[in-house]
Parts: sequence; structure tokens; C-alpha cells
Amino acid sequence: MPLSNITAFTPSVLTLIGIPGLESVQCWIGIPFCAMYIIAMIGNVLLLVVIKLERSLHEPMYIFLGMLGATDIALASCIMPKMLGIFWFHLHDIYFDSCLLQMCLIHGFQCVESGILLAMALDRYVAICYPLRHSTIFTHKLVSQVGALVIVRAAIFVFPGPLLIKYRFQFYYTTVIAHSYCEHMAVVKLAAGDISVNKIYGLLVAFSVTIFDLTFITLSYVQIFITVFCLPEKEARSKAFGTCIAHICVFLQFYILGFFSFFTHRFGSHIPPYIHILFSSIYMLVPPFLNPLVYGVKTKQIRVYVVKMCCP
Repeated sequence: MPLSNITAFTPSVLTLIGIPGLESVQCWIGIPFCAMYIIAMIGNVLLLVVIKLERSLHEPMYIFLGMLGATDIALASCIMPKMLGIFWFHLHDIYFDSCLLQMCLIHGFQCVESGILLAMALDRYVAICYPLRHSTIFTHKLVSQVGALVIVRAAIFVFPGPLLIKYRFQFYYTTVIAHSYCEHMAVVKLAAGDISVNKIYGLLVAFSVTIFDLTFITLSYVQIFITVFCLPEKEARSKAFGTCIAHICVFLQFYILGFFSFFTHRFGSHIPPYIHILFSSIYMLVPPFLNPLVYGVKTKQIRVYVVKMCCP
């Protein structure tokens, strides 16, 4: 890259393109995105209200579900207002520090969500494999400590990312980000300098969090299924499976879409940019959109209380 094309010093403003190659139809893409965002907000707020008001839902599983709903609200709200501003009102500019803050919040809330999914899996493992000990193990104090731990873990892993960008680089090839939001590698690739440290950091964080959480989630459900298959009563097996199906659906959509976004951004040079960015944007909305629908349909206690609220 010629030196004349390098921007001296840290830029004050960056430009988000949106979805490269689909600029002419972004206004139409924004319509389903906005609809999903509204449904996600309504669904998760309703979920939080139900869990708050119904005392029978003040149990670890539902408290973790409330944490998941609050995280989904925060994650979607970090992205969608700016994204819709790009799609509909051509508000492409974002302050450099605001971009780093958005990046930190997005990856932080993703890390928190992964930690909560792990906590939910461990809760189901204890509830099904050791039902008599569940209430003594998963106390409200432990649930609070787990919630604090996943937040602290996210802060420790994610906070260095913006600092490594802000204080390692002073020159940039461009101020244009070929993305619809500030993602770590999308911002790092703007820098004129050795980005290997930042790439290693990103890979280390992603694999440390994901592999750790997925390993224990998988082990938990292997033990759960072994226990369920050994139950003598068909009704008990069906009830246990019904409880786990909603969790498994949420785990699969979160991690499968997450792996696709992660690997295509780093190794998918043959994939058209608009496909990668479009799926990355959808990935940010799918968990907040689907989680309250999946749990609302599959969890009888929530479904019954929502019906009572809507049809008194």
C-alpha cells in the first residue's frame, strides 16, 4: 500500500458501509431486520416481566433465562439502531471511540451469553442427574455468583481488544469498514502495521471461551441423555427431553451461526463479502429473536402465564 494512501494518526471518524455489494437494496433489507428487532425486544421484555412477576418462576433455570433475555436485549440494541441508521438514513459515520465501544460491547455480550448457556446446561445436568441435590447446589447465592462470574470473565477477555487497537496503531490504510457494525477483525484490518498480535488475541479469546463452554455443555448433555435413557417411565423420559429440547435448539443456533461468522471472516476469502456480512448481521439478531419464542413455546410455565396475562 503506497504511503500516500495511509491516514496519519488515529482517525476521529470511521465509515461503516453496511453490506458491501447490497448498498442499493439495504433499505429493503432493513425492513425484516427491524421487524426481527421489534419482536426480539417485545419477546425478551415479556419474558423478563413474566419471570419477575410469577413467583413460581423464581428458580435457577428461569433466573438464568432472565439473564439470557437481558443479554439479548443489550446485544441487539448495541447493533440494530446504528445498522438501521445506515440502511435507511445513510448514517454511515461513527466516531472511532464509539466504534471501539460498540465492538467491546458486542463481543462482551456474546461472551456473557455463552457463559449463561453453559450455566443453564450445568443447571439442567444437576436437575436431571442429581434432582435431590439440585436445590442445595443451585442456590440463589450461587446463581448470583455465576452471573457475576460470566460478566467478569467477559470483561477480562474482551476489554484488551479495543486497547490493543487504540494504542498499538497510529496509521490506517483506510477509514472505511466493510461491515454493518464494528467487529474486531473488520476494524483491525484497517490498520497499517503488524496485526498479528491482534489476530492471535482474537483467535485466543474466541477459542478459549467457545471451546471451554462447548466442551462442558456437550459433557453435560451426554450425561443428561444417559440418565434420561435409563429412566423406567416413558412419561418421565418425555418430560426430561421436553425440558432439554429448547436448550439444545438455543445452543445450536447460537454456536453454529457464531462459528460460521467467525471462520468466514478469517478464512473465507472465497466467500463473497455480502454473504459473510449479511449472515454476520443476521447472527446478531437470530439469538435475541428466537430465544423468547423457543422458550415461550417449549416451557409450559411461561406459556401458561403469558396466556393468563394476555387473556385475563
